[in-house]
Amino acid sequence: MPNQSFFHSSSGGCDFLGLRTSPTGKIEIVYDDGVKRRMVWRVQSESSVGRVGDALRSAVDKPRVLQALYCELKKRSIAIDVVPV
Repeated sequence: MPNQSFFHSSSGGCDFLGLRTSPTGKIEIVYDDGVKRRMVWRVQSESSVGRVGDALRSAVDKPRVLQALYCELKKRSIAIDVVPV
């Protein structure tokens, strides 16, 4: 069974970040703003689930979650690619 982790904003916002392992073994990041936007990225670089989870955990509590997510991933040299939804 694939691994899954979910992070919700502790400030009461609707932002959601999820981390999952696809059936093919690739790590995927899911973002949902709770209203209309849902985005999925596949991690392209060799990164552990723990490192990606740390980036998501840090980003979800920032006021601008997507911008913070990109910053946290870049800081950790984690490359991502968009998955069409």
